[in-house]
Amino acid sequence: MHSDRLDTLDDLQLVARYKQTGDNNCVGILFQRYTHLIFGVCMKYLKDEDDSQDASMQLFEKLLADLKKHEIQQFKAWLHMVCKNYCLMQLRSGKTRLKHDREMHKDFGTLMESGQEVHLTIENTKELQLTYMEECMEGLNNEQRLCVELFYLQEKSYHEVAEMTSFSMNNVKSYIQNGKRNLKNCIESRKVPEQ
Repeated sequence: MHSDRLDTLDDLQLVARYKQTGDNNCVGILFQRYTHLIFGVCMKYLKDEDDSQDASMQLFEKLLADLKKHEIQQFKAWLHMVCKNYCLMQLRSGKTRLKHDREMHKDFGTLMESGQEVHLTIENTKELQLTYMEECMEGLNNEQRLCVELFYLQEKSYHEVAEMTSFSMNNVKSYIQNGKRNLKNCIESRKVPEQ
């Protein structure tokens, strides 16, 4: 079954097909549907864009194994729980950039005066960026969105993207280039000029 026909299956049907066939495209489609959820949960807990992107990639790998082991009734709720637990484990193990954050905040005295305001500004900016990214990803056509997610979020090569999607190599490169440009233009058009 080609990925365009897999797209018509609901979440639990994709999980069942993946368990039956081991076809990674099923998980790829699920990941594509919920990339915004996965990244959003990671940002909520890890508070760092790079760490969240890394965690999203690790979660995709984790899904390949976990989906075979668990009986899932509601995929979205289960995925949210898996993401949350994974992020909490990352925080406990200290694999995030918390050390970097501590060094960044060495000048504690200055931050104490405006710490709450700085924290809120950083949080609001990250949430706003995440919102823009999610909204702009939704605005891409299906081919661009799929290729951009596979290439950037799942760090697949052009060749792997072409294999997974059945698109030609030239189409993959074109979809990624155009998708990236459209995302950039969309995000920049939403930013409010600083005062």
